[in-house]
Amino acid sequence: MKRIMSLDPWLVKSDKLEKENRRLQESLTSLGNGYMGMRGNFAESYSGDSLQGIYIGGVWYPDKTRVGWWKNGYPEYFGKVINAINFAKVHLIVDGHEIDLYQDEIENFKISLDMRKGTLSYSYSYQGISISAERFFSLAQKELAVFAFMFESLDGQEHHVRIESCIDADVQNEDANYDQHFWNVLAAENEAEGSLMIAETIPNDFGIEQFTVLAHQAYSGDFKIQNQQRTKTEVIDVFEDSLSAGKVKTFERRVFVLTSRDYDDYEGLIKQSKQLIQKNQTKDYISLYNAHAALWAERWEMSDIKIEGAEEAQQGIRFNLFQLFSTYYGEDERLNIGPKGFTGEKYGGATYWDTEAYAVPLYLSLAKPEVTKNLLKYRRNQLAGAEHNARQQGLKGALYPMVTFNGIECHNEWEITFEEIHRNGAIAYAIYNYTNYTGDETYLAHEGLEVLVEISRFWADRVHLSRDGKYMIHGVTGPNEYENNVNNNWYTNTLATWVLEYTTESLVRYPRPDLNVTAIELAHWRDIIDRMYYPTDETLGIFVQQDGFLDKDLKPVSELKASELPLNQHWSWDKILRSPYIKQADVLQGLYFFNDRFSLEEKRRNFEFYEPLTVHESSLSPSIHAILAAELGLKTKAIEMYERTARLDLDNYNNDTADGLHITSMTGSWLSIVHGFAQMKTGKGKLSFAPMLPDKWKSYDFRLNYRGRLIEVTVSDKVEIKLLSGEKIELGLYGQSLPLSDDSAISVTLMEK
Repeated sequence: MKRIMSLDPWLVKSDKLEKENRRLQESLTSLGNGYMGMRGNFAESYSGDSLQGIYIGGVWYPDKTRVGWWKNGYPEYFGKVINAINFAKVHLIVDGHEIDLYQDEIENFKISLDMRKGTLSYSYSYQGISISAERFFSLAQKELAVFAFMFESLDGQEHHVRIESCIDADVQNEDANYDQHFWNVLAAENEAEGSLMIAETIPNDFGIEQFTVLAHQAYSGDFKIQNQQRTKTEVIDVFEDSLSAGKVKTFERRVFVLTSRDYDDYEGLIKQSKQLIQKNQTKDYISLYNAHAALWAERWEMSDIKIEGAEEAQQGIRFNLFQLFSTYYGEDERLNIGPKGFTGEKYGGATYWDTEAYAVPLYLSLAKPEVTKNLLKYRRNQLAGAEHNARQQGLKGALYPMVTFNGIECHNEWEITFEEIHRNGAIAYAIYNYTNYTGDETYLAHEGLEVLVEISRFWADRVHLSRDGKYMIHGVTGPNEYENNVNNNWYTNTLATWVLEYTTESLVRYPRPDLNVTAIELAHWRDIIDRMYYPTDETLGIFVQQDGFLDKDLKPVSELKASELPLNQHWSWDKILRSPYIKQADVLQGLYFFNDRFSLEEKRRNFEFYEPLTVHESSLSPSIHAILAAELGLKTKAIEMYERTARLDLDNYNNDTADGLHITSMTGSWLSIVHGFAQMKTGKGKLSFAPMLPDKWKSYDFRLNYRGRLIEVTVSDKVEIKLLSGEKIELGLYGQSLPLSDDSAISVTLMEK
């Protein structure tokens, strides 16, 4: 664990340029607006180790995966997010010398990510002048990125400043094959207001669309364009001026970024970019900044969690919410939430099952229902791709992909792609979660049932009947990816039958003759529900993770040497697969999803058995354990798991944050507080709470949107619940049913287990 940024409730800041940990500092200072984003790279030159990264939502490339051992059913390509053309790049030349922040001696360095207002600023002094930079990706105008610089003479001398403002298509991904570049320049123009470039992704062999991106830069401030230059891969606007003592000079750059996802041809791109420049040319920097900051204020008004008495916890939850909302806020149903968001290349930048299992509950509570509905529509719109995936495996129905941009599976690890099929159930669970939480059944009755039926058909074809008359599912990988190709993963079997049951019940409520579900099909589904095999152990009183799990050498993690952890960085894959160690919640994931189906004692026995074997080497793991530990009254363990999920990146727990942030697992800190410490539940359409207060915390406060009501919950030595807007409601608190209206808050003494 290495912390390189200071504690602050609203800032992620440092007074040190981390040359040895520059990638980590870049990750922690990433910005985005849901449409595009950027790692905390310097705009000016930095010749040291760095991971350059600018990304645009929905822009990707299908990379080759066919190798000598390719077999029928393997994905044809691996989809990956690609580095966009670099529209942040500048060369700063002071008194004839170009500043290199790695090589040059700079002083008074400071960097600060302002989470309240969505800005990144940094400053330093060099050879008698002060240079300050600030940037933001506008929430008010999604296509707009703003980069501002301020220059001041510190030594009373006159200094000459030259600024070369660039748009550069000569970029690549670190994970590209053979140093492959992904952009071909189609056009470059020098306009009076600033240059533009249009580039297109290189052709591919898979019939996947090529994306076109336009970047058009315009300016305001004290510097004026002196000349313009153009190379094969770059356009450059050149500015020059002198600094005199006592006067600050500003350079403000506005870059409008548009893509072929929204426009059919590049003439349309150019026309729209010019309209955007004209629309914004009369607005000064402060106006653009204030419009952006005002929308962040609206988001925080709804979503902020206030924690008294725990500075690390406070910074952690705000950092995670900030990065989540910088990645996705539901404006575009064609987009989803990549595990790294706009902060890195790892995992290809595509959609995983993390969205349905971990992100949907947060967005249900912290945003309008339309935001979550767009996540559901994303999957419905890709149903044809999921059906294609199932056919590739010789199966009926729909198999939603482990990794995708367009619905087609594009992950190339066989033990994940073909075996981790539990993700199919998470898609269905999200439909249930949305319906149960909002009370809106219109989606379920229409698009939702179309998805549920095809997923059910997959499960009905994927099971087989054993000699003793039980349905089984062999050859799978559960959420615990440290076991591959196992038989009868308890979570997978449980999820499969739940989907069949939920789909059957939904068809009774909302008959859909157009879906052609026959009586024979329904009878087969019912037979699977009734005769599914679930591995259990009566002596231990637990659900067995998979057949044969109890035959392993069941030594707890506490018996491992610290030097062996994390296992995935020290052990061979063969040794990991043979071990009893669990990467993330597996059986416990099922207990979280279907909480009201199990007794408290069943939860306790399974938690006490599996948690000591869990290494939590998935970023998704700690939150589920925090939630169950809180329910079981295991306060110390709940707090430990919360701290791990809340500060996973800020403290670099897994020693991999330099690659980018763990965006989808950032939901875990919110889940740990609201579903864990506050024990919020929404089973059977009733909202309830049973809060606890973590040790050392004086209080915590959160808001949530539930069925058209805005509710505020404050937990200290008492629990106070207020209805801020919406109609009165009956809710549960510590097992009691209490009315809540806007003219009387609920206030009771905190009860600890």
